[in-house]
Parts: sequence; C-alpha cells; structure tokens
Amino acid sequence: MRKLLKFIKPYRSAIITASGLIFIQVILELLLPTLMGNIIDIGVVEGDTNYILKTGGLMMLAASFVILFAIISIYQSSRVSMAFARDLRSEVFKKVEDFSLSEFDKIGTPSLITRTTNDITQIQQVVMMSLRIMARAPMITIGSVIMAVHKNARLSLIIVFILPVIIIAIIIVTKKGVPLFKAIQTKIDRLNQILRENLMGVRVIRAFNRVDYEKDRFKVANKDITDITIKVSKIMAIVMPAITLALNFTIIAVIWYGSINIDRGTMQVGDLMAFIQYVIQSMFYLAMLSMIFIMISRASASATRINEVLDMEPEIKDPENPRIINIKNGIVQFKDVTFSYPGAEEPALKNISFTARPGEVTAIIGGTGSGKSTLINLIPRFYDVDSGSILIDGVDIREITQKTLRESIGFVPQKSVLFTGTVADNIKYGKEDATDGEVRHATEIAQAEEFISNMKEGFSAAIAQGGTNVSGGQKQRLSIARALVRKPKIYLFDDSFSALDFKTDAKLRNALRDEVTESTLIVVSQRVSTVMDADQIIVLHEGTILGIGNHKELLKTCNVYREIVFSQLSEEEIA
Repeated sequence: MRKLLKFIKPYRSAIITASGLIFIQVILELLLPTLMGNIIDIGVVEGDTNYILKTGGLMMLAASFVILFAIISIYQSSRVSMAFARDLRSEVFKKVEDFSLSEFDKIGTPSLITRTTNDITQIQQVVMMSLRIMARAPMITIGSVIMAVHKNARLSLIIVFILPVIIIAIIIVTKKGVPLFKAIQTKIDRLNQILRENLMGVRVIRAFNRVDYEKDRFKVANKDITDITIKVSKIMAIVMPAITLALNFTIIAVIWYGSINIDRGTMQVGDLMAFIQYVIQSMFYLAMLSMIFIMISRASASATRINEVLDMEPEIKDPENPRIINIKNGIVQFKDVTFSYPGAEEPALKNISFTARPGEVTAIIGGTGSGKSTLINLIPRFYDVDSGSILIDGVDIREITQKTLRESIGFVPQKSVLFTGTVADNIKYGKEDATDGEVRHATEIAQAEEFISNMKEGFSAAIAQGGTNVSGGQKQRLSIARALVRKPKIYLFDDSFSALDFKTDAKLRNALRDEVTESTLIVVSQRVSTVMDADQIIVLHEGTILGIGNHKELLKTCNVYREIVFSQLSEEEIA
C-alpha cells in the first residue's frame, strides 16, 4: 500500500482540510458527554432550568457543527478516494499499454482485467474509509480514555485492561485473514477467465453442445470463491460480536463499580453517565478501526497485485538515445535471426535471413507451427529477437523508438479485430485525420466498398464489440482497409485473406499490387493461390527457411513447397 500513496499526494490540501475538520469534530464529540453529565448533575439535581437551557443549547450547537463537519469531511474523503482510484487505474492502464506480448503472457488478460477493476476498487474503499475513520477513530478512542480517566481514574482501569485484549484479538484475526484475501483475488481471476472464455467462445460451446460442461466449470470456480469468502467472513465475523460482548461487559462493570462510588458519594450520577458515554465511544470507534484493519488486509493483497503490474519492467523498451530516422524506403532485412518464446525448449525461429524490398511482394508459406506469424510479429517488435538483427532501411529496429517503427507499418493481424464504433471509425483507426476520400479509396482497394454500400447507414453503420455483426470476410476487408488508409512504407498481412473467397482474394491482391508499388509488402498465407504470384516466396518449416525464390523456382528446388502446392492445386492449375 505504501508505494501507492504517491497517487494521493496531489490531493494533500483536501486531506489536510478534511483532517482539520475531523480534529474539531473530535473535540466537540468529546465535550458532549461532559456537557450532558453537567446538565444531569447541576441542572437536574439543583433544578437550574436556565443552566439546562444554556448548556443544552450549547450541546445542540456543538452537535450541529459535528454534523456539518462530518458532511464536509465525507465529501472530501469521497472526492479524494475517487480521484485516487481514477489516477491509479489510468497509471495501470498506461503501464499495461507499454507491455510487450511477453508481459501479457506472464500475467494473463483475465488477471489484468481483475487488477484494473476489482483490486483497485478494494484499495479505493480503504482510502475512503481511512480518510473518514482512520484519523478520527484513534483520536476519539484515546481522547475518550483520557476524558474517562479525568472523570474517575480508578474506574478507568476497566478500560485500560480491556482495550489491549481487544487490540490483540484484532491483530490475530487480521493475520489469519490476509492469506485468505490473497486467495480470494486469485479465485476471482479464475472466475473472470472462465466467464471471458464462455462469452468469447459461445458459438463453439453451443456448436459442440458443451453448455453443461461449461456450466459445471463455472459452478466449480464460483463455489471456490464462495467457500473461501465464507471462510474468511467467519473469521472476520468474530471481531464485531467480540467487541460488542466486551463493550456490554465493560458497561456492566462500569455501572456496578460506578454505583458503588455514587453510593459512597465519591462520584456524581452525571459523571457516571458521561463515563459510560466515553466507554461506548472508545469501544465503538475501536470496532470501526478493527473493520478498517480488516479492509486494509484485503486491500494489501490487492495492492501487492497492483504493484506487480506497476513494478514489471517491459522487456521491449525504447533505446536511451534512439536514432532519429525517417523511414523512406521500407527495406526489411532479417540477418541470422533466432527467437524463442519464454520457457520454450526449442527456438520458434532459427537463423532466419532474407530481404524484403519495396515494390515487391514477399510471401511466407509453411505448415502449421512453422513460425510464419512469429516472424511477422518480430517486425513491429511485439517480441525481441534472441540473436541476430532485423533492419529497416539498414537500421536495427532496436535502435529506433517503437513509435517511429510502428508508424511506418500497416499491420493486419491473423485474427481480425474491430472496435465498437462505426465503419468509418474503424478504418480511421489506422489514420485519425484520414479524409472521406482516403477512407473510400482504402475500402475500394480492400474490396469492402460493395458490402459497406449495402449497409443501411453506409460508413456510419455501427460495428458491435469485436465486429460480431459482420462476417469473417468483412472483418478481414475492414482490417485491410484500416492498414491501407495509413499508406505506410511496410505492409504486413498475417494470413489476412483466409476468410475471402478465391475471386475476392484475387481481385484484392491485384488491387494491392497496383497500390503499394513504393512500399514493402510481406504476406503470410497457407494458400498457394495467394502466394504463387509473389516476387519472392519464403518457405518455412519448423522455424527454419527451406527455400527462397519465386513459384517456378521453388517447384524445382524445394520439396516442402512442392508438397504444399500439389496438396492444394490440380495439375492444370500448377501448369
């Protein structure tokens, strides 16, 4: 929690104001029982009506100020806690945006969602309650004990004896609860993961009739959270009854010994009533303080998880002294590149070397798991190579900023991703200031204009989250248009034509060739028909290059390429 307090510093003035009001509020609350005791002893016993009215009016005024200051302090604490959560959530999101894919793999998307929402909410609640009660409770507890001692030092020994017992009990319960709170957050991660998988894979689940199986998975995860929450609630539930029991026995003891002192004439009835009020105040706020400690226990587990995100250093960073270059040509060179995924036994790519030039189409083909997508992902620095180097216009991509590198790339991922908004919004995602003419031109090249024009609202038609209201082929064409509107120096197409029919595929490739004459075009595909017209075809097999050349050359020199071709095309098509 201590590391996260820096996010509260901008709101110190509000905290100081609230603390000052709380201090005055505490002083007034501590005076009220004494005033009440004086009314009983002087006003009632002596029959002094004027004293009752005067002191009663003073009590009313003090109580009014207590209420007013309480409202202001609650407002300030709520304002600070909300702003704290906002800033912390923004910082976590900003940090996550800088992560490479390796960091996402380490933490996991479901856990990142839980940490950004549930964990920060837990910390926010603690900050709010701490500002409301944490400063107030110790002052009232200590002040009540002092005032009680002032009223009757010998009778106060009851409070002095009972308070340490309660504090020790709270510490023991809190220590037992902390590990369980950490386990709860982990269980929430698991539940979040299952729920996310179910929502994203609902079509597959229903197609394979696995609804009951998924219900059982969710039921088990849900029961795990329920069981552990009940367990920790049982432990924490001991605190309030224990304090209430201690309070009641303390009041019984105070009334018993207080009545003896009254009978002896060493104590007034009003003092006893005031003394009881101080006991109730000290015990009540001690109970509130115990609840804060319980909340802190849970928030400390959440804070540890948040700090894991904030302390995690991205593996891929911009260089301290980046080279300032203007990528003009977009020549991509792989020089003896080897790459392994974290924890993998074997490299995903081994000794990869080739050059992709502007005005040419470089195609990458190979079997499943051969490393095609991995190779593409290395160019925008989603991962960094283990050895070797990737050069853009002769400059190692690790020597320039990620912003400079990625601004020169138009990337179409294997899995098309669309965002909530309109068709135009999704295309302009590639270039915010794109004109309507540029958007329309990009859709023409991507063969998307026809289906967009058939939509009722055209370019203003709404796209649902994840593009669920358009087909797979339409998503791919919109993703391609998004890359084309940037007019970058390098185009990366990661199996981006798989959902297109052969006719649309051919028309799109012909339009692309005419459009990107001054850019480098790298296409990953498993379709021979998509790559056979490429200027350069790279054949990958188990992470290594088995052949580089055009279609005719590879038919003669590369057995793997020949097998792929014969498995997909007839002899007439090959000829």
